[in-house]
Amino acid sequence: MVHQPKRDGVARKGRGATFDPHNRFAPTTSEPVDDGWWLEEAPESLATEVREERTHSALSRNSSPDLPFDRSINPYRGCEHGCIYCYARPSHAYWDLSPGLDFETKLVARTGLVERLRDELCRPGYQCRPINLAGNTDAYQPLEARYATTRGILELLLECRHPVTLVTKGGLILRDLDLLRALARQRLVRVMVSLTSLDAALKRSLEPRAASPSARLRVIRTLAEAGIPVGTLVAPVIPGLTDHELERLVAAAADAGATTAGWMLLRLPREVAPLFEAWLATHHPERAGKVMSLIRQCRGGEDYDPRFGKRMRGEGVFAELLEQRFHKACRRVGLNDPASVASQRLDTSVFRPPRAQRDLFE
Repeated sequence: MVHQPKRDGVARKGRGATFDPHNRFAPTTSEPVDDGWWLEEAPESLATEVREERTHSALSRNSSPDLPFDRSINPYRGCEHGCIYCYARPSHAYWDLSPGLDFETKLVARTGLVERLRDELCRPGYQCRPINLAGNTDAYQPLEARYATTRGILELLLECRHPVTLVTKGGLILRDLDLLRALARQRLVRVMVSLTSLDAALKRSLEPRAASPSARLRVIRTLAEAGIPVGTLVAPVIPGLTDHELERLVAAAADAGATTAGWMLLRLPREVAPLFEAWLATHHPERAGKVMSLIRQCRGGEDYDPRFGKRMRGEGVFAELLEQRFHKACRRVGLNDPASVASQRLDTSVFRPPRAQRDLFE
């Protein structure tokens, strides 16, 4: 029997979720009831637990028309950044864990990943296209400081001259500046730094263990000064909570050295919707109703619309207004200039399988 905790609305230090929703794949569930007997109080903080898992396959494939890549690699499962809105939370249910607190406290480090990736890149018939690092976690979450799996992947991709794209909100990426600079010299890397809000206080509850807004702008500036193509992903835009910052976020990224930008509307698939609503009720009860109302206006009256072409941007008057504001803001500061976009296209023609590289020197 699976224990189903109550939505206790407890804001725990350094964590985004306030409860663990039921794992939808579990065969049974239970709901605690206050019958007057003593109940253990919810802890104010939760430690991070990490288990290692041997990797069986490295690359994940997708055919989504909404994504600019068809393959990705995830060094970890779960993410200690704890962003309450993270669309990847529901994937934790596949591993018999909850998308709530489990997602940010019970992490999986994938061991042997670099060796497995090497094998896959050596397969006959492998066609080189940019690998996105990472699609379902953040490759530079705090766990990376201990395992350095992301650095190992970048070393392999540099060795065989394979292009890679990175999306992160972690300041640890600057540790790998040497590799990123070497990749950039061969047109093999492009980095996008996620910006959600410039409000440090809001960030602390919304994205508890991600880098601060000022640290992310520093990452953009440092990468740009090092000659590494860098842009920003203003995501997610949360109607009624962060949308008023849209223009300031775009301008701040451009001022720091970003040359491209994208945006994404808040997505609330499966368990993310009740988790986000509980977070709103705990941290912003005075605006919770307005925020959810605006979200539903952009999602055809529902919490989420999974349709391709709609899930990233939404639809309706408010969503169209956000789209127009974003493009106008980018034009104002010179982001997404066609020449800049063209200059950042990654080169797939120089790829050499790792085994061929090794044989060359044997």
